[in-house]
Amino acid sequence: MSKVAIIMGSKSDMPIMEKATAFLDEYNVDYEIHVASAHRTPEKVQALASEFEQNVDVIIAAAGLAAHLPGVMASLVTKPVIGVPIKAAFNGLDSLLSIVQMPPGLPVATVAVDGAKNAAILALQILALSDDTCRQSYHQFRQSFKS
Repeated sequence: MSKVAIIMGSKSDMPIMEKATAFLDEYNVDYEIHVASAHRTPEKVQALASEFEQNVDVIIAAAGLAAHLPGVMASLVTKPVIGVPIKAAFNGLDSLLSIVQMPPGLPVATVAVDGAKNAAILALQILALSDDTCRQSYHQFRQSFKS
């Protein structure tokens, strides 16, 4: 079974990230949620990255302000990382720029500011490449556009 890890820099990001969990719940995608800050708890981030490398297929990482968590996570794992910039200051522009300006070799797929639902949709789309159940769920989701 495919699995997604959701990690956010602060508990205050949870209301935004609930949009991702609601989508993953709707399409029966297994996930786990963690709170760890790249700046305040780097050891925890590193330990989680080791777990994610072994146990999950896609990582959704959300952070605001100096939003380094998605990039740090991408530097520690070989799994796809989807960054969600959280609107905390400057209408989220600071978070967006922190996430999209990754150096060559360490990509982070990035969605819109507060775009947690799109992050979950992209995670499902990635999982659909190798998981038949996720592929069916993704096609079901796309068919819902026609209703």
